[in-house]
Amino acid sequence: MIRTVRPDEYAALGELSARAYLGSGLLAFGEDDWYAAELRDVEKRARQAEVLVAEDPDGRVLGSVTYVSSHDHPYAELARPSEAEFRMLAVAVEARGKGVGEALVRAVIDRARAAGKSAVVLCTQPLATASHRLYERLGFTRIPDRDWAPIPEVMLRAYELRLSAGASAG
Repeated sequence: MIRTVRPDEYAALGELSARAYLGSGLLAFGEDDWYAAELRDVEKRARQAEVLVAEDPDGRVLGSVTYVSSHDHPYAELARPSEAEFRMLAVAVEARGKGVGEALVRAVIDRARAAGKSAVVLCTQPLATASHRLYERLGFTRIPDRDWAPIPEVMLRAYELRLSAGASAG
């Protein structure tokens, strides 16, 4: 089930997110990486964006994603007018390969489509090859002209899914 994060889940979800990135080697400076603090600050994200979680039938949170609804949003990095974006997709290690990430991305696509957005964009690290396979399987394509580096040591790859009116993510 996909739903909005609850305040009592902020700390645990922040730790799940940081551990997912650390475990995948996606934080260039390890535990001391500035982005680990961003991942852990779910409360801040939830105040400014829609943080979605995937939970199992027992109510255990397995992963999350941050949905950015517009180009002028504080969390927007790539979105242009009429585009939505998502960030900080994280899946617990024990839940990987079970459709959790796909369910979260599909929820983002559905929200963007319902809002009349023309596309969903995201950026990802070159090392996140499992994520790249997921995005490509869902129809996202690379847009290298929008690749960028938040800091010199980290180059991010841009992806886009063009949305057509009336189509469904599933």
